[in-house]
Amino acid sequence: MPEAKKAITAGQVRARLAGTRLPADPLAVDFTGIHERMPDQLAQRLRQKLRPAGVLIPIIDRGTELSVLLTQRSHDLKHHAGQVSFPGGAMEDHDADIGATALRETYEEVGIHPADVDIAGFLQPTATITGYAVTPVIGFVPESVEIIVDPVEVDMAFEVPLEFLLDERNEEHSEREFGGSTFPVVTFHFEGHRIWGATAGMLVTLRRVLFI
Repeated sequence: MPEAKKAITAGQVRARLAGTRLPADPLAVDFTGIHERMPDQLAQRLRQKLRPAGVLIPIIDRGTELSVLLTQRSHDLKHHAGQVSFPGGAMEDHDADIGATALRETYEEVGIHPADVDIAGFLQPTATITGYAVTPVIGFVPESVEIIVDPVEVDMAFEVPLEFLLDERNEEHSEREFGGSTFPVVTFHFEGHRIWGATAGMLVTLRRVLFI
């Protein structure tokens, strides 16, 4: 069984992400880096239709612990209805870059103003099975920030301790079939919430970056 990682501080998160940069090309998904969890046949199909998207991984310093803000998407949405995700969405023509996309969508979905986000770093774009190349932006959000969800897109927002999400012992591993391909899936269960799919994959990637 994997050993628990020591609790990480805000300063350590900033230090370990300091060398990361916003990708120049938001469609530059490194499929070779995810071949173990995405079959080649599915990767080839996705390469043909990827759209750029950005999400914010909002970290809140509660003093005694760091927590990550997540949302449960509206059950009325066309894609990923009812699933847990980070605030974010598809890039629009007026967005200056994919980082601006993540901040704009976060403001629209949960009311966090871009000025209230202290960006600590970035992860490389990752592909979703729905055809998006998603760039995660990691940013610290003040403890006092008011969360105002857009009920059209978000059913609710909730926090999960970062320490919980960085502990490999809290991962559940399974397989999923999609489009004739089978691939591994990581899932976290926290207080009735099921965090899985691309969102869980980004958290696993974040852990690897923080503890490299």
